[in-house]
Amino acid sequence: MALPYQHAGTNTFVPEIFDAELIVQFDPLLLVWASRLVSNRKYEGEIRKRGDVVHINSLLRPTVGDYKLPDGMTAQRPETVDQELPITEAKYLQILIEDAERVQLASDDFNSPINTQMIRAIARAADTFMGNVISSSATALPDVAPASGNIPASLYGTILDMMLALDDADVPGGRYVIVSPKVKRYLIEHPSVANAAAYGDSGVTANGVVARLAGFTVASTTAMPAGVDIVAGHSDFSTFASQFTGFREGQSEKFRADYIDTLHLYGGKVIRYPGMDTKKADNAWDEALPTKGIVKAAVDWPA
Repeated sequence: MALPYQHAGTNTFVPEIFDAELIVQFDPLLLVWASRLVSNRKYEGEIRKRGDVVHINSLLRPTVGDYKLPDGMTAQRPETVDQELPITEAKYLQILIEDAERVQLASDDFNSPINTQMIRAIARAADTFMGNVISSSATALPDVAPASGNIPASLYGTILDMMLALDDADVPGGRYVIVSPKVKRYLIEHPSVANAAAYGDSGVTANGVVARLAGFTVASTTAMPAGVDIVAGHSDFSTFASQFTGFREGQSEKFRADYIDTLHLYGGKVIRYPGMDTKKADNAWDEALPTKGIVKAAVDWPA
């Protein structure tokens, strides 16, 4: 049904198509911290409003016993520890347009400037949020203090140290390293990164990926948390839950213009695991302690 201000050029506007296309554009191309490379989506479920909570149950690892006669076996009851993933963020975008046909015509072309900038703005906010979530619970390694003549080698050595730290914590393969643009600038001078094809494969792809080598996918982003230059880990240790509530369009009550808006609900969490994290007396994980599944480091750049 047409609204009073609409005419033939705007009657066929379909918000659901806009919403579906936005999710397609949002997910694979413009995220690093909130991408599936770094954060899993295992616990997304249904999110309807800010304040919703997604519950994550961790099954504690049972104890292996020695079988001997005449003692036999002692049965153990499975025990779980609950983790809560709160949906804390509710971000919106609303734009005013003088001519609704421009939005309608753009619904089939998400490369249009207005759509591109809306997606980038939403993705940037979510990615910055998720980077802070991950960094705040990562284990801090000693600061890197390279000399002016050995910056690439020093940065590469730090990544190998991170590999060792994750190996010691039995973190599985398929790991990532996220670096700041400045670290990337020097890191690609190192032969092992410049010639990454010898170790895996190279080439800039989606989600800021720079290269793959030594068991890591190396990616870079400008949305680095303050005071952090390198973060390494595995996507099992952080989760991102996201939901778009759909686009609306209508006539602005304040201006002589039409509006289009969307609401993005999301939350993020660092996941705790039995055998790696400390269980408190109230049957919850001690989230004040850093996770062993993610490590971070800062660089003291030479003058």
